[in-house]
Amino acid sequence: MIPPLAAERRWPRGACAAALPGTEEGTEVEEAPESGLDQPWHVVVSNDPVNLMSYVTLVIRRIFGYSQEKAVEMMLQVHQRGSCIVWTGAREQAELYVKQLQEHQLLSSMKKAG
Repeated sequence: MIPPLAAERRWPRGACAAALPGTEEGTEVEEAPESGLDQPWHVVVSNDPVNLMSYVTLVIRRIFGYSQEKAVEMMLQVHQRGSCIVWTGAREQAELYVKQLQEHQLLSSMKKAG
């Protein structure tokens, strides 16, 4: 329950908009859009001339828990097309995955989805 003093200090809805110069009474003020923090991110593995295909497959399986078939498919996409999106999700988790991939000497990065 709200204490009586706190309830008295609350402004009625729309009072702030009416107090602004140049706004009409009853006009709703739009809130600023969020900065995209909840927007999904892609983790991308890129081709490099150093790592063996079997090693790339092994690292993808260990970090992401994918099946052998899925990991081989992703490794072939990296090898043939130059890169592959291996995971999509929250930014913090994407940063962790990129760090783990880089610790295994794989060329990886992240980019905004969409």
